[in-house]
Amino acid sequence: MTNVRIGVMYDRDWAPEGLPEFARQAEALGLDDLWVVEDLGWNGGVSAAAVALGATQHIRVGIGIAPAPLRSPALLAMELATLARVFPGRLVAGIGHGVQEWMAQVGAAARSPLALLEETVTSVRALLRGERVELTGREVRLDGVQLTHPPAEAPPVVAGVVRPRSLELSGRVADGTVITEGHGPHDLENARALIAKGGAASDHTLTVFAFACVGEDADEVTRALHPHVEGHAAWLGRPPHEVFTVSGPATQAAGHIRELARAGADTVVLRIAGPDPLRQLKAVRGAVGRQD
Repeated sequence: MTNVRIGVMYDRDWAPEGLPEFARQAEALGLDDLWVVEDLGWNGGVSAAAVALGATQHIRVGIGIAPAPLRSPALLAMELATLARVFPGRLVAGIGHGVQEWMAQVGAAARSPLALLEETVTSVRALLRGERVELTGREVRLDGVQLTHPPAEAPPVVAGVVRPRSLELSGRVADGTVITEGHGPHDLENARALIAKGGAASDHTLTVFAFACVGEDADEVTRALHPHVEGHAAWLGRPPHEVFTVSGPATQAAGHIRELARAGADTVVLRIAGPDPLRQLKAVRGAVGRQD
């Protein structure tokens, strides 16, 4: 438990102008990570990461996640390299399939989402290592592309995926895997097995997003989480009571973080619901410290 990183998501519904101060407060609370979101119509992930990094000194910032169909691998690598050079050791770059309905909405649906993700992750990682990339793939073509200013230390590139074949792919080509909200300890154990089947290295990381609401009033916690849990249950294809959350009094919420850590989570990123998210974060962070 002592080794698990604890982070917070800057929710996509929160106004972008509030990000700098929130990032500073999250850092002051001693959180390890701040993750920003890139969903169609909300905020840009790279620009939000730049804002958060520029507002803070130490906290690690994750992009969760950049949809591969919307991103040229060359341009994405250029953007990531810039951030990694200016803020060394503080960036994690998440790449995923993107929500297929959204990708179709903007005319960017991939013929082969699996091939696109594999070719994007592979080429972005190679470019960030300073390599000259030649690739004629099913979805990506790069003809001798190389970064002039690659970072001295390439940031980890992680895959945000859910389904079995994608989890195996992540184990094969990425530095780590990001698991979306709602997945509990048993899901993580299954994910770890599939990632290992893909050939993951021993240092392959597992980051887990989790809906969270920390409070003593059970009814208030339930009301705050309800719209998130209901909507995500439909997306996951499971009943609402099977959507895992980090919730309840601070000691109970800390126990849920411990469950995820025991199941293999290296980082737990809380997506806070309900009022006063910084107060909630302070409470659960304190409870985690006491239980350690």
